[in-house]
Amino acid sequence: MIRVFLLDDHEVVRRGLADLLHASGDIEVVGDSGSAQEAARRIPALRPDVAILDARLPDGNGIDVCRDIRAVDSSIKGLILTSYEDDEALFAAIMAGASGYVLKQIRGTDLVDAVRRVAAGQSLLDPAITTRVLERIRSGVEQPRELQSLTEQERRILEYVAEGLTNREIAGKMFLAEKTVKNYVSSVLAKLGLERRTQAAVLATRLLGKTR
Repeated sequence: MIRVFLLDDHEVVRRGLADLLHASGDIEVVGDSGSAQEAARRIPALRPDVAILDARLPDGNGIDVCRDIRAVDSSIKGLILTSYEDDEALFAAIMAGASGYVLKQIRGTDLVDAVRRVAAGQSLLDPAITTRVLERIRSGVEQPRELQSLTEQERRILEYVAEGLTNREIAGKMFLAEKTVKNYVSSVLAKLGLERRTQAAVLATRLLGKTR
């Protein structure tokens, strides 16, 4: 039996998914939750083969949960289920180690097939998208000298700061907790030798403008 955990903030969705998966005959739902924080605590203890994770939740997101649980147990496969098709979310899912990213409009039989494939160790991520992500990471060597100390994630945070976005807005775009974004901003300022967010925005506008 393939052991699955369900994370979705809508109870009716969780029940529907559970019924669908149970009916397959070879999939067992070992737990479910409507809370990102609760799921991050429970999933490593339950050790499912696959965690189906809603991308957007009231107290966080499934991409962060995927990253957290795989840091504890990399044998757990993450399958991100979302209503939104979005390059930023795909990028975040790949960076979090997700094995798949599927839209909620997926047919029931296709979702069951996706769970089986992910449990078997296959990736449902489009190779072209994965290649694009790797190119974005490698492009760091061509960054202006001032930005070379930044990670890919920090550079993306800096770009959003330059656009004038708040930490909350950045968190929403990058599927991160607001506190995590705050920590990233502090790290960016420290690495760039700056004290204020406005200084970072001015520097980023000047430097990133040259590389686009």
